[in-house]
Amino acid sequence: MTWTSEQDETFIKDSRFEIGVKLFNSCQWYKSHDVFEEIWHETGGAERQLLQAILQVAVAQVHLENNNINGATILYGEALGRLRRFQLANLGLDIVGLCKCITKRLEYLQIGKDLSVCSLPVICFLE
Repeated sequence: MTWTSEQDETFIKDSRFEIGVKLFNSCQWYKSHDVFEEIWHETGGAERQLLQAILQVAVAQVHLENNNINGATILYGEALGRLRRFQLANLGLDIVGLCKCITKRLEYLQIGKDLSVCSLPVICFLE
């Protein structure tokens, strides 16, 4: 499934999305989850899948804070599946960078390596 420019505008331009991104990027995982979930309830189609993936990453981070490695592993995997399912080039977000970060963190979790050497997930806008 490919996004159209009309779809790109619907939630990316929402001021709540910007707030959610700021919370996410400042490691306020639970608060960012709440903001993104509000938008998620109002969204459909491919956009809903992207928001769900971002929500899953945020919840995975909450699981890690609570030492729930299994929960984090499952949610990272589900998020990657959603992110990779769509061609997101026109969205304006660095989905490839987010996928690379999550992939590395997931690999480290699966082999029991220390995640402190991995960068934290961030949502970046492409320039």
